[in-house]
Amino acid sequence: MSSVTSPIATPTATLSQRSDNSDQSSNTRWIGRLVIYGLLLIFAILYLMPLFVMLVTSFKTMEEIQGGNMLALPQSPTFDPWIKAWGETCVGLTCAGIKGYFWNSIKMVVPAVAISTIMGALNGYILTKWRFPGHMLVFGLMLFACFIPFQSVLLPMATILGSLGRFGVTLQNATGWNFGFGNPTVNLVFVHVVYGLGFTTLFFRNFYEAFPTELVRAAQVDGASFFQIFRRIMLPNSLPIIVVTVIYQFTNIWNDFLFASAYAGTGDSMPMMVALNNVVNTSTGVVEYNVNMAAAMIAAVPTLIVYILAGRYFVRGLMAGAVKG
Repeated sequence: MSSVTSPIATPTATLSQRSDNSDQSSNTRWIGRLVIYGLLLIFAILYLMPLFVMLVTSFKTMEEIQGGNMLALPQSPTFDPWIKAWGETCVGLTCAGIKGYFWNSIKMVVPAVAISTIMGALNGYILTKWRFPGHMLVFGLMLFACFIPFQSVLLPMATILGSLGRFGVTLQNATGWNFGFGNPTVNLVFVHVVYGLGFTTLFFRNFYEAFPTELVRAAQVDGASFFQIFRRIMLPNSLPIIVVTVIYQFTNIWNDFLFASAYAGTGDSMPMMVALNNVVNTSTGVVEYNVNMAAAMIAAVPTLIVYILAGRYFVRGLMAGAVKG
C-alpha cells in the first residue's frame, strides 16, 4: 500500500514570496511618488516663473535689464524702482506715484467686502432657518445672478449710478452734503456689493444648510430674537465660510478692471488696477521695466498677504460649506 504525499510550501519559501511582493509594492509606491512630485515641481516652476521674473526685474537697474538676461539675479539690487513706483512714477499726466490709487482701492475693497459678506450671511441665514413661501424661487434668482457676465450690466448699472448721482446733487443742494451719492469710490462699492451678493449668498446658504436647525429652535424657545440668534449662534460658528467669502470677494474686487475703468477710470479716484494700466501705458521716453514690475508687485501685495494668511482655510471652508446628505 502506497501513500500519496501533497507538496507543502515551506515557511522559508512563503516568507521569501511575501518579501518579494512587499519590495515590488514599495518600489511601485516610490515610483508613483516620484512621478507625482516631479510633475508638481515642474508645474510649480512654470507657474512661479512669471512672479520670479517680476520680482528680480523690480530690483534691477535699467543697465542690467537691457543686458537681456531676465532670469538672472540682480547684480546690484536696488529699491529705487519701488520708491519711484510708489511716489514718483507718472500715471497719465500726474507724476505722483501709485500710492494715492493704492489707498483708493483699500477704501473701496474693505467696505465692499464687509457689506457683501454680512448681507450674504443674513441672506443665507434667512433662506435656511427662517424659510418663507417662495424661498427657493428667491434663492434661484440670486443664484442666477452668479452667471450674469460683467459686460451685460455695464449700461444698466451706469444708468442706475447716474440716477444716484443726480439724487446726490439734489441732496447737496438741499442739505449741503450728498451722503456719498455720485462719488466714484462709493459707486464702485455699491456695484461690487450688488454683483457679489449672489456669490456670498450661495456660500452662506450652503454652509447654513448643514448647520443644526435644533440650535436655532432651542434659542427661539429661550426667547432669542432674530438678530440675537444670528449674532450669538450663527456668526460665531461661521468662521470657515467667512474666510472663504472674504478671500473670494477681496480677490475679485481688488483685481477688477472692467467696473473700475468704466465707473472710475479717470481722475484722482481711480482704483489701483486702472492706475497700474496707466503706468504701463504711459511713456515718457525709455520704458522703465523695473518701475513697471515694482508697481505690479505693489498691486499684488494685498492679495498675496490675504492668501498667505488665510489661504489654508479656503478649501477647508468650502468643504465645511458642503451640504451633507
